Amino acid sequence: MIIKKFKYKLVNSTNDIAINLIKKKNIKFGLVIAENQKKGRGQRGKKWISYKGNLFASIFFSLEKINLTLRQLTFINANLIIKLISIYFKKKIKLKMPNDVLINKKKICGILQEIIQKNGIKYLIVGIGLNLVRSPNIRKYPTVNLYELTKTKISVNSISKKLILIYKDFLKSQKAFK
Repeated sequence: MIIKKFKYKLVNSTNDIAINLIKKKNIKFGLVIAENQKKGRGQRGKKWISYKGNLFASIFFSLEKINLTLRQLTFINANLIIKLISIYFKKKIKLKMPNDVLINKKKICGILQEIIQKNGIKYLIVGIGLNLVRSPNIRKYPTVNLYELTKTKISVNSISKKLILIYKDFLKSQKAFK
């Protein structure tokens, strides 16, 4: 069982790359990571501020063998990201439904889910923007990063490996892999 990893220096959006990979290649499970994004996006067309050193990733997978609603998947994906963050930060991490992860009432992560279809099979793309080393300054919305909380630098490479393992476990539990 393999989640294929695709690494880029600069992209418009990791979700856009994931969509293109699904449409143009025969890949059912993948992770797109970029060092930086020019046009990262959040919910309802909001711009995602991308600072180098933070995690910009999109994990995608076929929903062919997954018998969950989009609402259930939204909740599960957020909790998988919380599980990832909790490896590094042991105190309370909250979910602000549907797509923001908060620590001490400050946003540390945003999640953007998109569904596309290819040859009658639906795919879920989970875009993840996680503040590892730097927080954007957003008016009326406090933010935080893992370095600020833990005083430990976490590499994108290290955290992306853990992200893949967490999703492999989830996909195995859903019997999504052949």
